[in-house]
Amino acid sequence: MDGLHRVAPLRRSDPEWLGGYRLSGRLGSGGMGVVYLAADRYGDPVAIKLVHAVLADDPEFLGRFRSEVNRARQVPSFCTAEVLDADLDHHPPYLVVEFVDGPSLTEVVKEYGPLRPAALHSLAVGVATALTAIHGAGVIHRDLKPGNVLLAPGSPKVIDFGLARAFEATSQHTRTDQMVGTVSYMAPERFTAEPAVAPTPAADVFAWGCVVAYAGTGRTPFHGDSPSATAAKILTQPPHLAGLPEPLRGVVELALAKDPAERPTAREILDLLLGNRPMPAPMQEQSPADFFVPEPMPEEKRPVRRRILTAFAALLIVAGVATAALVGNARVRPSEAVLPGAGAAATASRAPVVKASPSPAADPAPADDGKPVPEEPHGGEPIIQDPLTRDDQWVDSQIQGENASCVVRGVMRVTRADQGTYQCIGPKESIEDDFGVAVTVALQSPGSCAAIWFHWVARRGGQVLRVCQTEFSVAADTPDDHRVYRRVPLARPIGLGRAARIHLVVRDGAAQVFRGGTFAGQVALPVRGPVAGQVLLGLSAETPGTGTPYAVTFAAADIRSL
Repeated sequence: MDGLHRVAPLRRSDPEWLGGYRLSGRLGSGGMGVVYLAADRYGDPVAIKLVHAVLADDPEFLGRFRSEVNRARQVPSFCTAEVLDADLDHHPPYLVVEFVDGPSLTEVVKEYGPLRPAALHSLAVGVATALTAIHGAGVIHRDLKPGNVLLAPGSPKVIDFGLARAFEATSQHTRTDQMVGTVSYMAPERFTAEPAVAPTPAADVFAWGCVVAYAGTGRTPFHGDSPSATAAKILTQPPHLAGLPEPLRGVVELALAKDPAERPTAREILDLLLGNRPMPAPMQEQSPADFFVPEPMPEEKRPVRRRILTAFAALLIVAGVATAALVGNARVRPSEAVLPGAGAAATASRAPVVKASPSPAADPAPADDGKPVPEEPHGGEPIIQDPLTRDDQWVDSQIQGENASCVVRGVMRVTRADQGTYQCIGPKESIEDDFGVAVTVALQSPGSCAAIWFHWVARRGGQVLRVCQTEFSVAADTPDDHRVYRRVPLARPIGLGRAARIHLVVRDGAAQVFRGGTFAGQVALPVRGPVAGQVLLGLSAETPGTGTPYAVTFAAADIRSL
């Protein structure tokens, strides 16, 4: 089965060309627009989503559509339909994406029936991997369903992520009691929240559970005779999961928790499916720490019923394992921030050690003192380890007035509306030399730099490593001293939205920086400088007006004494 059988002829009202793309047929249509099959200048097939003309006259929609297209460009293409081109000034605007020549999950289940266990597990891994990447780019899908999961050769592709937000938020086309999405795959909070309250990544996790249940049983877990009956079951009834194999059923049950705070993140689901975390014990109260104990889970190997599913299942496991690691003028101090739920005790969880592996594409650079290039240390005594997937050791915070915030949901996302810095509130341990800090960073907008403060003492300051697209720098950061000790240009810039594993090692009077496991440079620290203090993470934006709102994300923090 392939996707070409789904192409319908063009209608008289359809254009024959959009820019340099020749249209050949219709792939589908919906509330936002029509999707066409087209060919680029090389003759390769692409899919083009042309927005309905009536929406193109709505400034609110156009603004949000432009924003969501820019976000969609930052999502890795290995598990989604890659954004290839867009003309947002065309009337109406259109978006060009990779053509995925494969059937949807809906079509496969209708024709062949529910997936067998091995193929089902592979599908679950593939869609969880896609959600991990989508959420890591700061995007929420909002309409995950079997029709938006295409079974391409090698791995499933999740399509139409994030773009529903532009349509959903357009008041001209949705009333206050309406929302975009498919009822059978909507989380309970989407029915009970105020209309202005946006969905969170937890809503996508709930939809993931429904999609996997459908793939494994041929029915949705909250099926009702009408949309209102289905919504009532989602709000009040347990899911119907008979027929789902273990241990996958247990993961789906976690994803379908009524309370979004009780659902694992997409990354946590991926770790559970790949055996990197054990399943929580049934019928017991679970704490967030239970998801981070490194104990392998046995894999199941069962025959796949169909040859088409055997091929994508085997390749998908490889893709899922390869991407499992994927998945900073005016200053705001932690004392000025507002903590949601202040006073609640944080659970101290311990994550498995995340070690950076050497990358041939990293930037090797000599030390500035003529000494041999150091190797990244992998040992040491763990001090602080946090996957940064939920409000835990680093906690949610925001500035009064909401122009900057730090939110930990799947990854830790730091944003600021204007130029300056923002420190997230984290562990208060005073860490003495010698130590190493490893953390995965992604720069989400131009001008945004990830900042790692060290030797930090409240009201006295400390020192800071700034990781920017084209350079990193180490500087003093105190009330009286903002000297940059040294700037080190990067031979290969860090791409926006691309995860980079950064390792800062402070020892022997110097700060050494590694990128992707390869030595990037070294900066000498002042002889009489501080030797102990907190390690804090946050955002630094020194270039005015280039990428507002400024944003960076962090994941998998590991701090060790050396």
